[in-house]
Amino acid sequence: MADIAPPASGAWFREIDRSQWRTLLATNLGWLFDGFETYALVLTAGPAMRSLLDASAFPQIPAYVGMVFAITLLGWAIGGMIGGVLADYIGRRRMMILAILAYSMMTGLTALAFDWRSFAVLRFLVGIAIGSEWVTGASLVAEFWPDRARGKGAGLMQSGICIGFFIASLTWLFVAQLGPDAWRYMFLIGVLPAILTWWIRASIAEPDLWRRADAQRRAVLKNKRSGAVLSAEDRALARFTVADLFATPTIRHRMFIAFLMSLATTLAWWSISTWVPPYVSGVAGKSGLSAQQWTTYAALTFNFGALFGQVGFGFLADAFGRKPVTLAYFALALAMTPVLFLWTSDPLLLLLAAAVNAFFCQGLFSWMPTWLPELFPTHLRATAMAFTFNMPRFIAFLGPLLAGTLIVKFGGYGYSAMIISSVYIVGFIATFLLPETRGKSLPEAV
Repeated sequence: MADIAPPASGAWFREIDRSQWRTLLATNLGWLFDGFETYALVLTAGPAMRSLLDASAFPQIPAYVGMVFAITLLGWAIGGMIGGVLADYIGRRRMMILAILAYSMMTGLTALAFDWRSFAVLRFLVGIAIGSEWVTGASLVAEFWPDRARGKGAGLMQSGICIGFFIASLTWLFVAQLGPDAWRYMFLIGVLPAILTWWIRASIAEPDLWRRADAQRRAVLKNKRSGAVLSAEDRALARFTVADLFATPTIRHRMFIAFLMSLATTLAWWSISTWVPPYVSGVAGKSGLSAQQWTTYAALTFNFGALFGQVGFGFLADAFGRKPVTLAYFALALAMTPVLFLWTSDPLLLLLAAAVNAFFCQGLFSWMPTWLPELFPTHLRATAMAFTFNMPRFIAFLGPLLAGTLIVKFGGYGYSAMIISSVYIVGFIATFLLPETRGKSLPEAV
């Protein structure tokens, strides 16, 4: 039976102090700019390939776009793991500052790409930097916010990516009018997040939970160097965090289950949802409407639904528990796939279907910042979260390649989406195997 959060008097938001709100704002903005940069790629990859490829390769643009998405995901996986480990050793705030600076600079450089290969290399470097940001923000919110409201804080933090997607879509509506090099201007705008790091440095502190864990680790390592005999708990603190993930059976089990859930969430989104704007624009074009305008309409509508889905997940998870809400989102994300890609042909109804689909398929990502911090101890929390959030991308990066190939093979999006959406079943089944953690304090040890 799920643990019930103890009753508290007054509205939940009255428990949140100024420093906790600042932390939420900083992490939301960091993820917002990640979202802007990521969706700028979704919106501009096609025009960029049209600009960078020879005209003879135009029929293969979906395959090239899928390759670029895949390379970005591969970089994201590598950078995410590095960033998670560093966040456990040098601090959450410091790592977030480094990540934001890095992805701002790499995004700006993407505007200078001179062929598709240079574009792909720069996307790989952007992915490395972006991968490091999420785990630091999710850890900060989890370790600062109170138990009763942790899911709400996680959902509000996670929604930053949808706001970034929305802003990117709105920006592209105007920037797209600037000619064949408009995609370069979108990436130049991506330099702006670097300004945020100055405010984070001055306004956000490291969580006390991490400070205590770091002090304990340093003391244990000092004792180890002096030749002292260490207890089992101290040996865990002294181990490299990645090695410690596999040394403790409970942590290893939770990490494997969460990996499967994360894989289902990530593979489905990158292989299906990233194709929603071009799919809707294609349907609109066949109806005599402006394909370019409807690409933007689809992106705006999709991200509007996703925003409510991600925020809603946190509130629902605090009210009903992590497990039942995650199960519902997996099931409904699967159910909405044929509604969007097979059963709806009217462009206006297609926008509504896209919004509902996004509520569940992208809102599903909020299970990770909500549930993952509550499964792992502080000294390796960021490493464990980075592993479960980013390692699936070493598999999921193949999804866009497969999807692009299937779209070309079948001459459309529907069958490709249905084949790949079956991965949601894996996530649904795996969800049953994690413990319910609603209302519990973050673990110091497992």
